[in-house]
Amino acid sequence: MAQSLSGKTVAVLATDGVELVELTQPVKALKDAGAVVEIVSLKAGDFQGFNHLTPGDKVTADKAVAGVDASAYSALMLPGGVANPDQLRANEDAVKFVRAFFDAGKPVAAICHAPWLLIEAGVVEGRTLTGYPSIRTDLRNAGATVVDEEVVVDDGLVTSRNPDDIPAFNAKMVEEFAEGRHRGQAEKTDQARPATH
Repeated sequence: MAQSLSGKTVAVLATDGVELVELTQPVKALKDAGAVVEIVSLKAGDFQGFNHLTPGDKVTADKAVAGVDASAYSALMLPGGVANPDQLRANEDAVKFVRAFFDAGKPVAAICHAPWLLIEAGVVEGRTLTGYPSIRTDLRNAGATVVDEEVVVDDGLVTSRNPDDIPAFNAKMVEEFAEGRHRGQAEKTDQARPATH
């Protein structure tokens, strides 16, 4: 039976360099399940999508991340591509936005290179996840347990490796987003985050 996301609003955080198929197919799966999807970027308006290293269609962002409150959303989806998460992890508003979902125990799905952004947000320590092969050392160095599986779920966090994993990723993402808040997630994030001075 299909999971229903009716009544839920999901944020998709992406910018120039996003891998189009990792944005368009999950967005379609979310909408097909009944979710309202809003694309959040570094600024409102168009940004450049890619098909691997070839520029593809432009994507229109509904909102700029600087003016968005994570509490308005039920869940967060992070598509990959190399340049996309690399730019987002250098933006303080984007990193805070991602961290807010973990602080609230809300489900998050990240594919391919997107877990780079999770590292920057300080939320991977003690978690089991996967990602594109070239970022796995970064994930391990940040304290994650990394496995090579098409989809991994750790307490509301869904991760996958590459576009071939999208069918499995979409199915688990919809399932976790339908479940909603995960109590253990916020506690885990609090324990893992280093104290700031």
